Amino acid sequence: MAEPTSVGVFLSSDVDLDVRLKVGGLYGRLPASHLTRDGRTELSVSFQLFSENQPLTTAISTTAALYQEGSVDWSETLFFPLKYRDLSAEAWLEIMVHDARDILRREVIGRAAFRLFDEKSSLRRGNQRMFLERTHGGVIAKEAASMKPSSQSLGDMGKIEARLKSYEQGEMPELDWLDKLTFRRIDEIQKAQRAAQFASGHLEIRVELPTFSAPVIFHEQTPLSSHNTKPQWDQLIWLIDSEVNLGLENPAERKHQKLTRSVARGVVDHDLKPNGEERRSLATAIALPPTRLLGAEHKALLWKFRFSLRTESGALTKFLKSVDWGDSEEARASIELMYQWAPIDPASALELLSPTFTDSEVRKYAVSVLSDAADDELLCYLLQLVQALRYESEDDSQLARFLVNRAVANPVLANFLHWYLVVEWEDPSFAPRSSHTHQLLEEACMTMGPKGEELWDSLRRQSELMAQLTAITRELSGMRGQPKKVERLRTILSDDGSCSELASFTRALPLPIDPTSNVSGIVPEESKVFKSALSPLKLAFRTTSNGRANMIFKKGDDLRQDQLCVQMISLMDRLLRRENLDLKLTPYRVLATGSDTGLIEFVPSQAVADILAEHKTLTRYIALNNPDPDGPYGCSHKSLMSFVKSCAGYCVITYILGVGDRHLDNLMLAPDGRMFHIDFGFIMGRDPKIFPPPMKLCKEMVEAMGGTESEYFGKFKTYCCEAYNILRKSVVLILNLFSLMADANIPDISQDCEKALLKLESKFALDLDDEAAMQHFQVLINESTNALFPQIFETTHRWAQYWR
Repeated sequence: MAEPTSVGVFLSSDVDLDVRLKVGGLYGRLPASHLTRDGRTELSVSFQLFSENQPLTTAISTTAALYQEGSVDWSETLFFPLKYRDLSAEAWLEIMVHDARDILRREVIGRAAFRLFDEKSSLRRGNQRMFLERTHGGVIAKEAASMKPSSQSLGDMGKIEARLKSYEQGEMPELDWLDKLTFRRIDEIQKAQRAAQFASGHLEIRVELPTFSAPVIFHEQTPLSSHNTKPQWDQLIWLIDSEVNLGLENPAERKHQKLTRSVARGVVDHDLKPNGEERRSLATAIALPPTRLLGAEHKALLWKFRFSLRTESGALTKFLKSVDWGDSEEARASIELMYQWAPIDPASALELLSPTFTDSEVRKYAVSVLSDAADDELLCYLLQLVQALRYESEDDSQLARFLVNRAVANPVLANFLHWYLVVEWEDPSFAPRSSHTHQLLEEACMTMGPKGEELWDSLRRQSELMAQLTAITRELSGMRGQPKKVERLRTILSDDGSCSELASFTRALPLPIDPTSNVSGIVPEESKVFKSALSPLKLAFRTTSNGRANMIFKKGDDLRQDQLCVQMISLMDRLLRRENLDLKLTPYRVLATGSDTGLIEFVPSQAVADILAEHKTLTRYIALNNPDPDGPYGCSHKSLMSFVKSCAGYCVITYILGVGDRHLDNLMLAPDGRMFHIDFGFIMGRDPKIFPPPMKLCKEMVEAMGGTESEYFGKFKTYCCEAYNILRKSVVLILNLFSLMADANIPDISQDCEKALLKLESKFALDLDDEAAMQHFQVLINESTNALFPQIFETTHRWAQYWR
């Protein structure tokens, strides 16, 4: 701020400070219609700057405060994103007092206005007392253009307050003993006057304006001289074309945001609380799914009330999204606040590892949260955590070290970390990072001594096994006739074959797809080749307990999308079981060992199409394997309930994941009644068929439950709705996991990640409560059971399979 002029005043054009005021209290009697039975209510007051009836700022509000016994006290300091030097001589302040109990209506109780410069063009200073103009039904009787400062006669009190202002501004000498007596008497007069006001029904509000060491006189800023032919950058007028700059940041909004945040850093109120409307807006922002962008208004509110939000763990990720990380001071303050925030859960920590957050401290914080997760939970997210390495700023990151340290302490984690990294070696953009992390894993194993060396040796032998199986499949693919392929496979694996060592390993080997199962070799006579152009192998591994672990090895298919889907089915099964809902799902294992090789767990079952061709109905097949003359439809109650529950579980999950290309050849039925899906070549809403139903619920499945009016179909719908609402609670976790797969070469995600994630989000119907969501899902069930096109396509598909 400049020095006073030679005549002892400041010029307003030299005052480079933000307009501010302190709201005191409101005194007077309110109508009974605004009060509760005990004579209380909640009030807030808003302030807005105008000039010649044009708004200079948006309205700024206080928090809601309690009105009781004829008064309410706010004691809040409010700042406007406008400098005193930018005020015009006609600038005036509008004051609106609101009933804060009803957030939506916010009925206006009273209004006042006064000019910031008096009739002598001097900026008003110190305490100001305004009488409010009452409203009728929330409507102001006068227009804003005619609002003028009140000029009521205040009698002796008016003279006293005028003298008091002079005293506060240093225009009167101080005398302690006399000042104390005077202030005591003034306080008595004020109380008496307030009592009189209360009786007469008047309302007054008190506002304290800043005081300066000298009067501030209005003075317009000097315009730029005409001979200045080279304007500076800050003197240029910027024209914004809304079409050209669609989606870009608005410079005006950006400037307003910077001004507001600059003020907020200068004067930090740790106890600042949002009013009712702001609380509602903050709740909306915090509830937004991670796929949604925050608007400028939400970002401003999150920053403004960051201290009061510290106790809400769910608000941290939203707050960090509101931070301007390009501002070093703001970034530093935000990091400090992040460590003071209520702890977040691993689901939220996953979002902090997405490409949205590039600050290394934020990512380190996310890793520290994940370090508290148990190994079985970490295994659920490991596939995505490996992908998160893409977004680290360096190869030797804290995330990489964390994954390696946890892996060497748990052979199961080490097994899957190894394969998740190896499969990325074929991605040129990620290969260097994944190779470096894999090297860290090797070094960590070697420093553990014999136990670590044994772990690394088992991983090396697994890789050799996959290489041999790839070579065998390549040889068989060049042959014709399935019987010849089966015979050749068994010959290769026999004692005299070229890969006889696979029939009996020198040492037991953990299965790559299930490292908890140790196998000693492949049983040649129980292995075969499926009838397919790719010649997938069905391999019977002998376990160390002399059992069997049947696996399918495929060469020529990218199993990474199937691997992701099965991972999500397994995770959702875990979420449902946590709520004591076991829907008899079959999350069989899938492991991609390369971009076109991998293992699939073999589950004894038959395709629904084959069962219908042989047994005509599904209930006959279930009854054949689970007979009970006294049970429903000749089946045991347990087996039919397994069918009903598994149908419900897969209907909900495949609907959420948007699984397409569903036909009776990729719906499987196990002998115990469990139904499950295979082949996830189309997800996220993609489907080669036109007009696909929301979920695969064919008439044969409904008939197996006894028809749409049966007791079992009613239970099916109940299980569907219950599972749907349970999974809706975990929308943040599911969306974050899919977001981290954006660059993972998953075809149906990488083609248009943003669109895919929005489709996924829409499946959760987040705008509905639980009851409405249940009704919504029942409508989807009805659509699926009555869909005509799937029946036509199913018939066409069967004929195509027959002629093939």
